[in-house]
Amino acid sequence: MESLTKNENSIKGNTGNHQNVKHLEQTSFNTTEVIMPGIVEPEGLLVRTRVLSAPAAGQVSVKVEASGICFAEQSMRRGRYYEQPKFPFVPGYDLVGTVVATGPGVDATLLGKRVAALTKTGGWASHTLLSASDLLPVPEDIDPLEVETLIVNGITAWQMLHVKARIKRGQTILVHGANGGVGTILTQLALYAGVRVIGTASPRHHKALRAQGVEPVDYNDTDLAGSVLKLAPGGVDAVFDHVGGASFARSFGLLTKGGVLVCYAIASALKDTGNTLIPFLKVLIQLGWWNILPNDRKAYFYNIWDGKGSETFQGQLRETFAQLTFLLASGVLKPQIAARFPLTQITAAMKLAESRTAYGKVVLVP
Repeated sequence: MESLTKNENSIKGNTGNHQNVKHLEQTSFNTTEVIMPGIVEPEGLLVRTRVLSAPAAGQVSVKVEASGICFAEQSMRRGRYYEQPKFPFVPGYDLVGTVVATGPGVDATLLGKRVAALTKTGGWASHTLLSASDLLPVPEDIDPLEVETLIVNGITAWQMLHVKARIKRGQTILVHGANGGVGTILTQLALYAGVRVIGTASPRHHKALRAQGVEPVDYNDTDLAGSVLKLAPGGVDAVFDHVGGASFARSFGLLTKGGVLVCYAIASALKDTGNTLIPFLKVLIQLGWWNILPNDRKAYFYNIWDGKGSETFQGQLRETFAQLTFLLASGVLKPQIAARFPLTQITAAMKLAESRTAYGKVVLVP
């Protein structure tokens, strides 16, 4: 442990310039990590400490500075996330951290560099191993916790807006869950692009949404569609919906001619049981049917992992992430961090993230 402290302090004592670190004596570290042992309540999540092996060829060891809680982990602890690993495993969809060791064949100048990564699992740890090819460079002098909000949430928001919906200045969109991790970034990106934003949220968040320039609607409104149409009588140009079920059909009905529905989760299926693939297939069939109807409207399901393994996938992630970090550094994006928790308080962190009361993202700070 003494050499671990010594090596970590050598990075901290670098006056913020991570690029000057040339080597570290140590290649294995003690890591503290959260374990999801099975289908459990938040109280059932475990915390353990173990020795993390040295990085293999093509790998790096990363000291994690921040990892977020998103909808994926909420689904995983219920066994409802399609293609999740077998229990037990370490959750954590993304992370920001510093490279503290490199394996054979990896550029040694990565040592001391701050990086981000889209991981799907493994982020809820103090140290972890990553493939060097999956690293996203993080500019110096920006808050790593704010950067954390830009990985899965920011990339999702950017690509849904600009790739799937192809929004244009002067259009009007509806964002479900405008107070959430994806919603807060998505609304800011849309407003920056000159788009009018209507957002659903609990009334407790309406004041904050109005301050950002969003026109709020109560997500529990029994006539939500009617309330949206009062604000946009001709319908909206795009809807971004993570709710699923009847909400998808209602959202599609709110589209104006040429409008686009972008679905990116099925939150309504969290309490279901049985095969996790079936709800997803039903949604794809429904969206496909809407797309072949002669109604001049389109519907898509966004999956951040589409194209994984292709030559362009990582390049697109890097390009999108670079756009987001530039907007963060220039002050355009102001990430909303609902709360920060150490790994040892994972139960409280998970409960807050699932409460639907948080404004922004709950972040773990190992």
